[in-house]
Amino acid sequence: AAIQYRRASWQCTAKKMKRPNLIAALTLLPISYATIAAEPSPEALSGGRFTTFVQDANAYRQTIDFPDEKRRLHFIDGFDSLVQKWMMPFLPGGVWGRGPLSNADACQSCHLNSGRGAVPTKADEPIRTLLLRVSVPGKDATGAPKPEPRYGHQLNFMGFETDVPGEGEVFIDWQEKPVTFADGESVSLRVPSYRVDQLRYGPLAPGVLVSPRMAQPLIGMGLLEAVPDSTLEGLERAAKPHGIKGKANRVWDLAEKRTAIGRFGLKAGHPTLAQQIMAAFSEDLGVTSELFPNKNCADAQHGCLAASSAAHPELPSNQFVPLLFYLRGGAVPARRNIDDAEAKRGAQLFKAAACAVCHVPELNTGDYQPIPEIAQQVIRPYTDLLLHDMGEALSDGRDDFAAEGSEWRTPPLWGLGLAKIVSGQTDLLHDGRARNAGEAILWHDGEAKFSREAFLNMPKADRQALLKFLDSL
Repeated sequence: AAIQYRRASWQCTAKKMKRPNLIAALTLLPISYATIAAEPSPEALSGGRFTTFVQDANAYRQTIDFPDEKRRLHFIDGFDSLVQKWMMPFLPGGVWGRGPLSNADACQSCHLNSGRGAVPTKADEPIRTLLLRVSVPGKDATGAPKPEPRYGHQLNFMGFETDVPGEGEVFIDWQEKPVTFADGESVSLRVPSYRVDQLRYGPLAPGVLVSPRMAQPLIGMGLLEAVPDSTLEGLERAAKPHGIKGKANRVWDLAEKRTAIGRFGLKAGHPTLAQQIMAAFSEDLGVTSELFPNKNCADAQHGCLAASSAAHPELPSNQFVPLLFYLRGGAVPARRNIDDAEAKRGAQLFKAAACAVCHVPELNTGDYQPIPEIAQQVIRPYTDLLLHDMGEALSDGRDDFAAEGSEWRTPPLWGLGLAKIVSGQTDLLHDGRARNAGEAILWHDGEAKFSREAFLNMPKADRQALLKFLDSL
């Protein structure tokens, strides 16, 4: 069963007792245990053993009922690290180490309820749960994008008073683009353009490359890490129809100091969950770590470089280790409406439109020492974790190791139907331009052109069935 933790309640109780008694006290607090059928359908078990049947706003914050108290407490500590506020040294109100340049003061600031970010809905509202990567043409010695000389790898809007001003603000200007289905029904897609304003360290370099990235859900990450490299290599080699290819990104593993298969991030730019987390701490929060020991300051930002540090590195193990366990041990929402006839028909249409070639329904985990219960599971993430050319309209024009500008990692679809309940909206794709799953399909091109055309030519009843299937995930 999955446990739904109510942080505010147990935290108050925890302050009044010793840690060994905390789990016993939780039985007196508002915890809900997911109701699981005696023999649930295998299709419902999106995360295998790590499947939760919770369907409210906390659906992305679940785990299994670990048999040992130590790991149950470890998961709670990890959630606490997720919502922990970080502060500039040596200010009160949080853990020291943030900044002086950053985009947030906590992980949860962008990953709303461990879910997606959201695009601004008002005119002249700056982005907050998106970020803007910046670089110049070329690659560094590891194959990573070369940082923009004045602003580094991404723009940080938060600074520290007048000593280290934030780097600038990013705004989105929208235009509407009509699309007409074969049956005559029309919809409108929103086309973003990005405007950078209030640059405080000089102009961006000529030919600067920019890439908007929206915060993605934090579910099932340990399960994805446990998929063997050999599985991804097999998917890479497999014959595919309709011009679909797919390749694994080959990236630099900072811990092992070697090239490895990437699987985390919108372009699969990081090979391990630990590296993905530390990269986010570095670029988003300005917190140094074992793998990213230097401040996220460009060489020209003298005030940033001279600012005080809380420690070397600033990310303590008592924050990082539980957070890593929380993200590795996160459960995945179960698929719903398994027996609904329309959703079943939608699943067949999904397959017929070749969507399942990239959004692979089932994968198997291998051995996984960090959490043995994750090993040898059948999971249903609807991804191949490979890069695919999505067409020029979705290209950011910016290479990232082996990923070209138009290539993006296939996003997992598990939990998609609960996105609005969890995050309050359904903004999709790498930059949130799609307002729902239907719009996301219509943006597909390149290797996914066949799937988009199939959707465009479906009668309305079939389109609705396909979307109902996606809503069941």
